Amino acid sequence: MGVFEDLSQHMRAAAIFGLGTSPRALAAFRAGSRAEWTEGVPGSPDGADAVLLFGGDGTIHRHLPALVRLGRPVLVVPAGSGNDLARSLRLFTLQDSIRAWRDFEAGAGNVQAIDLGTITERQDGAKHYFSCVAGCGLDGAVSRRANRMPRWLRRHGGYVLALIPTVLRPAPVTLRLNVLNGDRSGERSLPLLLAAFANTPFYGDGMRLAPLAKMDDGKLDLCLIHPLHRLKLLGVFPSVYFGRHVGIDEFECWRTKKVLLDSATPQDIFADGEYVCRTPVEIGVAPGALRVIAPPVPAG
Repeated sequence: MGVFEDLSQHMRAAAIFGLGTSPRALAAFRAGSRAEWTEGVPGSPDGADAVLLFGGDGTIHRHLPALVRLGRPVLVVPAGSGNDLARSLRLFTLQDSIRAWRDFEAGAGNVQAIDLGTITERQDGAKHYFSCVAGCGLDGAVSRRANRMPRWLRRHGGYVLALIPTVLRPAPVTLRLNVLNGDRSGERSLPLLLAAFANTPFYGDGMRLAPLAKMDDGKLDLCLIHPLHRLKLLGVFPSVYFGRHVGIDEFECWRTKKVLLDSATPQDIFADGEYVCRTPVEIGVAPGALRVIAPPVPAG
């Protein structure tokens, strides 16, 4: 069971609350709802017909394995320090999520399947999902700094505050990339400030790192930032919020399905703002792995 066309059926809904959220936030969704509500991810596919997740990208990231196994539609309620998946789904506010839930309960069919990125550790085969962007290089240093900040600061521009001192001392890392498909397939070894693998256009709480990324094309946008002078990097930084950085010589981006990533010295891999593992890894995509409740995609 997924979308309810027959409202005579009794829907069961589960709610997940991230840090800084509480069951009080559920009141607006329960008002007028015919669903039976529980808290937490159900342990079996029969445990719920839909899941509401109150939180940001980090909360979503931590629950992705269970949500993929469950296979039920998920409604994201943006309530975290970074809400890039919600932003990519056009769920900008609490009211947007409430409207999407009302439409879902009314049988509007506003469920879509989106891709997830995958990170597979090449040493032991452990597999991890991510919903937005995975990165190696600059992203790791910024995420570590941001994650040490108080939660209230992270929710008010924490990523930007962490990025500025990191940009003042850019430290390229030499990465080996073996792109296994597409027009630019092949192996490259080069110094980079950042190698990012984008499933969504947004990153770092609103930056349009990969403005053309799509969540339903079965591919990731591989974005590389080559070394550049820190003054130029500081000057380019604001343009990332509008996707205007794509024209600089030190940036390149293309789509691919699978990349092997390695380095002489193990480097941290972060995804959705969370530490995942260290190189070597295989970065890939799981097409249509997560069903989400969201406003319909505009025509054209």
